Amino acid sequence: MDAIGRAARAASAMLAAVPAEAKAQALRAAAARLRQDCGRVLAANAEDVAQARARGLTGSLVDRLVLDPARVEAMARGLEDIADLPDPVGGIIAEWERPNGLRIRRVRVPLGVIGIIYESRPNVTADAGGLCLKSGNACILRGGSESFASSRAIADAMRAGIASAGLPADAIQLVPTTDRAAVGRMLAMAEHIDVIVPRGGRSLIERVAAESRIPVIKHLDGICHVYVDAAADEAKARAVVMNSKMRRTSVCGAAETLLVDRAAAARLLAPLVRDLLEAGCEVRGDEAVRAVDPRVRPAAPEDWDTEYLDAVISARVVDGVDEAVAHVNRHGSHHTDAIVTEDRAAAARFTGRVDSAIVLVNASTQFADGAEFGMGAEIGISTGKLHARGPVGAEQLTSYKYVVLGDGQTRP
Repeated sequence: MDAIGRAARAASAMLAAVPAEAKAQALRAAAARLRQDCGRVLAANAEDVAQARARGLTGSLVDRLVLDPARVEAMARGLEDIADLPDPVGGIIAEWERPNGLRIRRVRVPLGVIGIIYESRPNVTADAGGLCLKSGNACILRGGSESFASSRAIADAMRAGIASAGLPADAIQLVPTTDRAAVGRMLAMAEHIDVIVPRGGRSLIERVAAESRIPVIKHLDGICHVYVDAAADEAKARAVVMNSKMRRTSVCGAAETLLVDRAAAARLLAPLVRDLLEAGCEVRGDEAVRAVDPRVRPAAPEDWDTEYLDAVISARVVDGVDEAVAHVNRHGSHHTDAIVTEDRAAAARFTGRVDSAIVLVNASTQFADGAEFGMGAEIGISTGKLHARGPVGAEQLTSYKYVVLGDGQTRP
């Protein structure tokens, strides 16, 4: 681990001075190599999937793990999309001149070495590696044991592509063991790693937050809500709720709780619940929700605080936007929440008071994704408030420094 850290630090020093076009060429070369090695990646993924099924992982967890040619191509295109983004490094955020003639610039710079600890999803290997390279950072990746073979094949392809473009392969390194002790060592490597980004379940995030000696950009649970207001359009409400929950139930932006305004319940609650049930989603509701369909199961207190990542949703009726906001702020994870309404005042009240990284109006919570924001890939949705919040893309993986231009000034 120390050798990996030293190599990453050396690579980061080189990357900080690499021109934008050289990084873009390296990313395109990594994409080309990933396409070339698609067969190897899929063979490695087949090993991971077989082991996951043998261990009895749920269908939703296996879905997060599975790769196919289309998903490998999507990873390659994602790298090319990152290559095409504006380079954040060296950008002048602000500049001003003091009365004494000093010219001060706030300039965007890389963070340095980023340690990324993640579970299951092998595509994170490509997204994280690509974003770190774009932002001039070296990265040390520690993927989950479930996706170890897949992540190694993806990282090997990217390293080969980067090296072919003349940049250091050690810009992207994968921890070569599934031993949990490696995570503990990473969290103590303050001399080598500048920032830790964990991406996974609550137990991983809590462990990293508790043990890390390095600053952490956290991606907590995706306990996401859709609130259907009294002034909601029925067609929009049904489309947004269905897509938010059922497009992909295993992603962090999937809705886990449906809130319906009591003033809209007579008109909208039954069709919303019926749509979900008929799509194969289990609905766990309060008394008002259970009254509209006998197939609804009673919601337990813990349901309001659960990230299902499966075809299950909790649902309750609330008295207007203020009670909806109170529920979201109490039970949500500050990730992504949506309101469906044609009332601009209600939308403004909801977006202004919900304390989440992403708040949507009349749109699916599954837009919680850096690519959908035009930021290219992202390595998580930061639910914290310091440094980065929401999708963490290339720009969010930079810091800044002050460059002061003088002409012989001295301080009196």
